[in-house]
Amino acid sequence: MRYLPVVFALLAWPAMAQDLATGAKIKSALSGNTVQGSMQTSGAYTEFYAADGTIKGADYIGSWSIKGDQMCFVYNDSPELCWGVRIAGRQITWVGADGDEGTGNLLGGNPNGF
Repeated sequence: MRYLPVVFALLAWPAMAQDLATGAKIKSALSGNTVQGSMQTSGAYTEFYAADGTIKGADYIGSWSIKGDQMCFVYNDSPELCWGVRIAGRQITWVGADGDEGTGNLLGGNPNGF
């Protein structure tokens, strides 16, 4: 019986991984669009992901890229950070090594004019 939680965790892991979007789906959904939401570590954000790989926010810029099935971000001189992405309609969930780390709503185009 003491192994039962481990077995359930191992069975659940592939299901969690399967609902992550592929790199192609991430690029198709986010390129040329805006996401507005909140991250656990940095708080609220609104970012436009230009097709050329530029990130534009209200008072900052950065860059984004797709590596494998993750979306990666670089801001200023900070190290690159990458997340898996779940996409459910217009709902975006950023998934890190410890699970869900942020959420957002997908907005078409660049409604804030960044």
